[in-house]
Order: sequence, then C-alpha cells, then structure tokens
Amino acid sequence: MNKIIPFLLAALLAPAVASAQADWKPVGGKLMTRWAKDVSPTNVHPEYPRPQMVRAKWQNLNGLWDYAIKPKDAQPPTAYDGKILVPFPVESALSGVGKSVGEGNKLWYRRSFAVPADWRTGGQRVLLNFGAVDWESVVYVNERKVGDHRGGYDPFSFDITDALTSDGEQRIVVEVRDPSSDGYQPRGKQVRDPKGIWYTPSTGIWQTVWMEPVPKATITALDIVPDTDKGIVRVTPTIRGATAGHKLSLFIVDPDRAKENRKPSGTGQEAGGAVRQRVGTTIELPVADAKRWSPDRPFLYGLKVGLFDGEELIDEVESYCAFRKLSVAKDDKGIPRLMLNDKFVFQYGTLDQGFWPDGLYTAPTDAAMRYDLEVTKRLGFNMIRKHVKVEPATWYHHCDKLGLLVWQDMPSGDAHIRRNGDDLVRSKESAENYERELKAIIASLRNFPSIVMWVPFNEGWGQYDTARIAELTKKLDPSRWVNSTSGWVDRGVGNVLDLHIYPGPNPSKDAIKPRGTRALVLGEFGGLGLPLKGHTWKDEKNWGYRSFDNSEALTDAYVTLLAKLHPLIADPGYSAAIYTQTTDVEIEVNGLMTYDRDLIKMDEGRMVAAAKRLFGPPPVIATVVPDARTAEIDWKFTFDKPADAWQATAFDDSAWKTGKAGFGTAMTPGTTVRTEWKGKEIWVRRTFDLPADTAIGSLHLMMHHDEDADVYLNGVLATRVTGFTTEYSLLPIRPEAIKALKPGQNVIAIQCRQTSGGQYIDAGLVSVR
Repeated sequence: MNKIIPFLLAALLAPAVASAQADWKPVGGKLMTRWAKDVSPTNVHPEYPRPQMVRAKWQNLNGLWDYAIKPKDAQPPTAYDGKILVPFPVESALSGVGKSVGEGNKLWYRRSFAVPADWRTGGQRVLLNFGAVDWESVVYVNERKVGDHRGGYDPFSFDITDALTSDGEQRIVVEVRDPSSDGYQPRGKQVRDPKGIWYTPSTGIWQTVWMEPVPKATITALDIVPDTDKGIVRVTPTIRGATAGHKLSLFIVDPDRAKENRKPSGTGQEAGGAVRQRVGTTIELPVADAKRWSPDRPFLYGLKVGLFDGEELIDEVESYCAFRKLSVAKDDKGIPRLMLNDKFVFQYGTLDQGFWPDGLYTAPTDAAMRYDLEVTKRLGFNMIRKHVKVEPATWYHHCDKLGLLVWQDMPSGDAHIRRNGDDLVRSKESAENYERELKAIIASLRNFPSIVMWVPFNEGWGQYDTARIAELTKKLDPSRWVNSTSGWVDRGVGNVLDLHIYPGPNPSKDAIKPRGTRALVLGEFGGLGLPLKGHTWKDEKNWGYRSFDNSEALTDAYVTLLAKLHPLIADPGYSAAIYTQTTDVEIEVNGLMTYDRDLIKMDEGRMVAAAKRLFGPPPVIATVVPDARTAEIDWKFTFDKPADAWQATAFDDSAWKTGKAGFGTAMTPGTTVRTEWKGKEIWVRRTFDLPADTAIGSLHLMMHHDEDADVYLNGVLATRVTGFTTEYSLLPIRPEAIKALKPGQNVIAIQCRQTSGGQYIDAGLVSVR
C-alpha cells in the first residue's frame, strides 16, 4: 500500500476531527474520573455492544448529536440548543451539557449518518439499535416515525430500511420524555431533588446507539439454556422472515481444546461442521465432560449459530454459554443453603450502584467499568448485587469472564411502603408498565451466566402483589433464584429470606423468621463511611451510615464486621452477605472506593485477608482470657481522666479503684454488670497471663461495648470501635498489637465513652482457628 495514502487521509480528516473536538468539552466544576481524559467525540464507547449475539458488520453511532430541551407540548424543534456527546445522559458532565430536563419538558436528539453501500445489496435490511434510553422514546428517520419504546433499561431495535433515502445522508431524530421521580416508571435511585441515598437523574440516551445490516431472513434473538446435569446446551433462536427452506446450525467451541465440538444431536445432519435443524425448533447439543462455571473457574464455551437457505449461509451470530447449576438444598445440619453446582459456596458481594461522577449512569469508558469489577474481585468478593439499576450488556460479559456472581435488582419506581406496611395497590397503568419492563429486562439478560438471582423489589420500594410478582419472575426464568424482596417487608415467598442490618451483621431473633426451604441472606450491611477531601461530590455535609476519620479506623471497623460475620455463616446460617458499597455515590460516602475511583479507602491486605476467611470453615473459638460472663475478674478502673501513657504496661495504676467486670448499667442489653458505671467515660486495666503454648496469631477480642471504645494490648492500639453492641462479639486485633503480645504477663487497657442510652464495657481474649 502506498504510504502516502494514509497520510493524505489523516490530513483530510484532521480538520473534521478538530471541529468535532471544539464542539464538545465536559461541563466544568465537576468531580471527574481518570478515564474522562480518554473520552472524545471520536472515541466514545467504541466497543461492540452486544456480546451475546455478535455480528461481523456494524456501525457505531455514538458521538456528537444535536440536542434541544423543549416544553413537552411544543412542536418538534427546528433549531437545536447545541451538541451533546452520546451516550452520556444530558445531566452528566461528559455529555457536555449538564442540564436537567424535568417532567415538564422533552429532550430531542438529531444526527446525520450514511449507510455503507454494501449494506444495500442482496435485499439486506438495516437495523437501528439502542442499548437503553430513559424512559419513553419515539424515533424518526428522515421525518418518518420508525417506532417508539417505553423502558429505561432494556435494549430495543427498529428496522429503518423503508425510511432510508436511496442515497446521500440520512437523519435520525429521537424524542425523549422522562418524568424521573414525578412518574411511576422504574427509575432506581434517580430523583428530581438529589439528597442522601437518592441521586441525579440520567435522562435520555445512556447506552450505545448503533446500526447493523441483516438479511431479510435473520436471527433476531437467542435463548440459551445449558443443562448442567445432562451436559446439554439447548439453543432456541428467534428468526424473522424464515421459510420452510431455511435451516439452523449450531456448534460449540471449547477454548481449552481450541477446536470445535462437532458431535451431532442425532436429529439432523452434519454439514459444514455444525448440527443442522429446521427453523422453529430448539437445537440440542451434548457436550462431553462439560466444564462447570464458578467464581474460581469462570469457564465459557463459545457458540456459533448459523441460518442457512439451502446450502447458503445467509446469517451467522457468535455467542457463548456456561454450565452452572443453581439450587436451594439443606446442608448436613439441615440449614437451607444456596447451592452452586450442588455445593454450598458462600457469596460475599458488594452493593453496586453503578453511578459515575462524570457520566452518571454511563461509565466514561469500558476500561472504567471493568476496573470496578476487577477491584471488587481483587478485594476478596465473589459476587455483586447490582442495585436498582441495569447495566449495559458488556458489564455482564465482564462478570461472566471474571467469575463474579450477580444479583440483579429490578429498578424501583412508583411509591414506597413502610417497613410493616401492606403491599401497594398500583394503578393499572403502573402495574402493567412495571411487568412489561420486568419481562423485557429478564429477556435481555437471561443468557448471561453470571446472573444468579433476580430481585423484583428492594425495601418496599414500589412493592406490590409480592407473591404474584415472585411467581411471575420464577416463571419467566425458572433457572435462577428469586429474592422476592431484599430487606424490610418479607412475605414468605421466593428462594431467600433477605435481611438488611446496618452496620450489622448480627441478626436479631425477631428478624430470623421460620424459613422452611428458603435460604437466609444478609442483603445489605456495613455502610461504613469516610469522606476523603478532594475526592467527594461535595466539599462538606457528606453522609454515611457510620463515619470514620481515617483509613486505619475504617479498616478496623470493616475487619471487625467480617470477623463478626464469619461465625454467623454457620449459625444462624447466612448463605450470602452484601457489603454497602462498591464506591461513594454523590454525597453518600460508604464506598470501598472514592466516587472518582482514585483511592481504595482501606488497607487492601487486611481487607483481602478478612474476606478470605469467610470462605473457610466456621471458626473454632476457645477462651484464652475469660470475660465477665464466665468468671468474676478484677480490673483496675477510674472515672477521672488519667495521666498520659495510662495504657502502657509500666503505668502505675495503684491509685485506681478495683472492681469486677463488667462495668455499666444493669438495664443495658446483653450485659453482666458487676460494677456500676454511670458517667461519661471510664478507663479500665488488667494484667493477664498467656501460656507459653498460646498461638498468639490466632487471638481475637471477645467484647461487649456501649458505646465507643479504644482497646490497647501492652500499650499498642488493638482496636477502635464506635457505636454499641447488644451482645458479646468477636473483634480482630490489629497486627501491630498482636506483635506486642508475649508469653507470660501482658496488660489490656480500655477507654470507653458514653453518649446516650445504655452503657457497658467488658472484654476477654479468645483463640479463633
């Protein structure tokens, strides 16, 4: 090839590229991620957007479009307000607009495009595809309406062939209405007035827009159902425009063997290395020694589906599948468990909101989206609960490849009910819309093996006809678990009883209802907050369920929660737990990462070690230094602030009073009070012996505190806790305090601070193996 030609092409294109760049820039004054610098009008989500049904030819329509915000009753605009970078929501910084739309207006889009010449041959049809548009959209091509759609989270397509002109540029116009929190439609966390746990809306096009050519008879969808027990994959293609002369082919690819499994199903004939069957049937293909997909080994088989007219291959799509089995069964102790491939695998995940400071609903790049998942996996999680939002198909594809289980929430909408309230009575229009969108979302996602749980309702948000909706969800997809409502208002249906406990994770006896064949899960816990200056949505008034001042204290609290969680897997028998949350979101600072993803807030090594223990056997706990429940133990104590270094081993505490643990008020729940303490603060110390054969590395605190307390071992801070407990709980000891312990005589010293309500402090040491 002549080397001058690419140079000339680049020279000719440069002015157009420069002009496009000049028409767009992110909205200033917003928190941005590191990936924002990679976004431009010529490089915006260029990845193929439909990984479960891939065709070779396609054209991406992301980039700069014209936009206008007009009153909803106004005529279509003749002049537009400016440029918007699709597919970023109009409210986002990366859209280049950063404006709200509201219930009283409509958002209009417009752009021109050209159809490649080879798409117009052989009777091909041209499909215009939208990944997602929030919420109600009408699409026109060359002033001709080609279709409309309701639903902010499911993909849709229109055949635009008959609206195209014979040559030259074509024009698309998209009309969007999104009432946000003023409507009944599923919307998740989007509200007109963001605050607390409610966030900025994402109006309009927020996933990739693209075109593809297809033959007149074409594959429009695949329903892929692997049968793990039998080692068979069943594929039911949906075909448009087929006749009796059309046949389907299927073969499966084992990437380990790097060759195709061409074993025929026995109902057709082998041709071109593929099983052939007539259109309108389900194709079955056996797979010898099928490898099972799991978080530890996320094995994916490749699929190819072809449509033949006689001997001519006229359409072909590539996909993939995985063999993994989901069930609920009782373990050897009679506890109902969520089983993966007939084994109990504890699921530990994050609550993942899927918001971005610069793109809102839309990640700035695919690499950014993948980064969240990679960090989640790296920090010791094997699951994600996708919270009241649906992601682009590529997000689930990354989960499939990384081995991350997904609990998929249905986005909430309409009104809320109270914790003990009756189900909503929705309007006919609201109920019909919810169920239409639920069916569309499940249909669009059901082929992704990483998705293991459908969650129709969260905490009473939009909850109605719970038993019927749970049954409908199971009917739509019998292969997955159904969590009828995550948290709050349980109706005794579905595969799980889901508790929300902040910070948790200890459930109250009242919360654990008789659950029969339903597994017990902790659908939300944690919510530990830390705002980090320079990385927050707002400079002040940030919010967390419990807030900390520094990374070390936050790490202590996180590791402590996981230490408490570990024995609860055995009794009362949690099958899963979900920590709130992956990242900060707007003013909510409960994330493992900051909102801009620049920082992981805690000590990564300690996080990973704590998470890893959850997947091991239940801990065996043995008392090393008893607490007040089993022995009358003398401590030295004072209510007056002592001199500095009061926690050191050499400190002279002879002037302090002597009293028996525990210290507090008798009405405080779960306590053994032997010495009354009614003041605001108390300092306590005692000396204890560790036998020479003590496995010091296995030691944990067994402690009951009400409220905030600092614990020292031989003068070294062992843990710092906030809030209160209602029972004795297992607490990990900081590594530096473990190193300070030695066989023989040691000192434990505690300061406890009272704020309101009950008060109590006591501690002992246990060995955890």
